[in-house]
Amino acid sequence: MSDGPSLGPFVAFLGGVLSFLSPCVLPLVPSYLSFITGFTVEEFGANRRLAMLHATLFVAGFSLIFILLGASATAVGSAFRAYKDVIQQGGGVLIIAFGLYCLGVLKLGFLTQERRFHLEQKPLGYLGSVLVGMAFGAGWSPCIGPILGGILSLAATEADLNRGMGLLIAYSAGLAVPFLVAALAVERFLGWFQRFRRHLGVVQKVSGALLVAVGLLILTGQFTRLAAYLQRLTPDFLLRML
Repeated sequence: MSDGPSLGPFVAFLGGVLSFLSPCVLPLVPSYLSFITGFTVEEFGANRRLAMLHATLFVAGFSLIFILLGASATAVGSAFRAYKDVIQQGGGVLIIAFGLYCLGVLKLGFLTQERRFHLEQKPLGYLGSVLVGMAFGAGWSPCIGPILGGILSLAATEADLNRGMGLLIAYSAGLAVPFLVAALAVERFLGWFQRFRRHLGVVQKVSGALLVAVGLLILTGQFTRLAAYLQRLTPDFLLRML
């Protein structure tokens, strides 16, 4: 698959943001922040730099897992390059299935089981924050699983390892940036969350619609054409930055 330089990573980044906003992640952000830092909400203000350091290490932990998963998916896809069209169509069908699951249309039993690692007590030190992030990344929960699975399916259609890993770097960034913002301003985040929580169901539907749309584009071969069209519309100075 040879899409333009901006479309795939953009979709992956948006998928990361939607994963952060999902009902399985967003309500747990304050708990994760307290767990990895050891601070209460009231203590964050006086320990902002240390909290950001732990949050950054946590983000590095789950990003490492996601990037390795992306590399593995691309490697498998490349190994069967002779069946590129079949892999692309299969990936499109799988992404559509994940989207229909998010929309509540399709029931996928393997996604309804909690597979996140639970750590009863965080290991001491900065390494502990990395390990907790890796445990989070290795989890496969009913909300984040379909979106991550869709991005991995997209990575499997990439012939180049760097492009496949790039998709998961973009996905990790989409999940990491709002998490770091929440750590930086946890008091404001809590206030915003109280107002936003009633929209969590809408986020789930938007995630499903995005996956179905991307899956259909891949299945019909239009994803590459759309990317090429968008590439022609992108200013040269932006293309040089991508």
